[in-house]
Amino acid sequence: MPNRYNMTRQSRRRTRSRKRLYAAALVIGLPVLAFLAWVTWTEQHPEQERELRLEVQDRLHEWFPEIMALPDDLRGFVPRSSVFDDDVHPEVVMLHGLDEPGDIWDTLAPALDTAGINGWEFRYPNDQAIDRSADLLAEYWETLDTDQPIILVGHSMGGLVIRDFVTRWRHPVDEAPRVEGPPIAGVILVATPNQGSDWARLRVWLEVREWLADIREQRFSLFAGLRDGTGAAKIDLRPDSEFLADLNRRPWPEGILVQIIGGLVPEPTPAMEASLQALSEQFGIEDLPERIEDWWEDTSEGLGDGVVPIESLSLEGHPEPLILEASHRGLLVPGPLTEYPPAIEPILHILFDWRGEEPPVAPVFPERTSDAQLPQDLVDPRHQMHMRRVLAHQKMH
Repeated sequence: MPNRYNMTRQSRRRTRSRKRLYAAALVIGLPVLAFLAWVTWTEQHPEQERELRLEVQDRLHEWFPEIMALPDDLRGFVPRSSVFDDDVHPEVVMLHGLDEPGDIWDTLAPALDTAGINGWEFRYPNDQAIDRSADLLAEYWETLDTDQPIILVGHSMGGLVIRDFVTRWRHPVDEAPRVEGPPIAGVILVATPNQGSDWARLRVWLEVREWLADIREQRFSLFAGLRDGTGAAKIDLRPDSEFLADLNRRPWPEGILVQIIGGLVPEPTPAMEASLQALSEQFGIEDLPERIEDWWEDTSEGLGDGVVPIESLSLEGHPEPLILEASHRGLLVPGPLTEYPPAIEPILHILFDWRGEEPPVAPVFPERTSDAQLPQDLVDPRHQMHMRRVLAHQKMH
């Protein structure tokens, strides 16, 4: 009897264990299957996914208007000058890109001050459909009570918002303007994926970066990731998107200047090469640094700035992009590969040129008065030679 009793207990325990395993498999497996089904469907039906995301965004704004409203400092025009009064109209307006945490213009803005140029920023829900962001810019554009032409500078997706706004709202070709306000003198597109970027599919990691910035600024909430949009922008950014096909078919208005600036992830630094050599010796891998260098040379243009390939920058009928050694964000903000962002100085020279002014002989840097205060790469003769090539490139176009 005791043995039969023990066997019965053990059998019941095994049955309960199997049931728990089945339940756990269902709890884990069903969401995974649902996720895989969703991913498969969205890859095959991107435009339907876009419409679904827009519908979700509209319903959320309808049901929770107060919670879904962006703070005032994250929507509309924001003066970025510490020199000009806030009521002085801007000469340059800067637009950020996808899931931007907020600091992309923190180096260019003071550089504009030092150059005597008044810069503002336009902030918008950075994850919504791109055409909706252009619509929002058009809504605010009429609040600029000035007839003086303005130059627009866009980073990454911000450049696409600019192009959509210029060609569909302010200066549509063969049509009357659909919005009043100052005319556009020119646009500078920095790391803009004019032909799309497959990296947009990985926008979830950009969203995480933005959440961390929201937590740091004490503005995080459960709705924080939805206030900026529901992810339609990532569909617009795909190389085969209907948005880009329509945008790239539109003619560009004559008389509005365009300059494109792109990045190319620089070659491995001496420190990186030394680390590779140490790994080669430690693990007995022959010619590891040479193999990495060969791979780098073969793939560098495809990698571009790490987000936007070189081939995605170009626009038919416009000057070839100016390519600088930097990562996607490193073009405009300091990073591990660029102590001082290399796109700042060319942007200033372009602005001086378009304004019909002579650029300063020495580089313009905020809060620096001597070469001793400049980053070493900028007083190095190699950098001066690079800047001469940049200026020569601008004169050619």
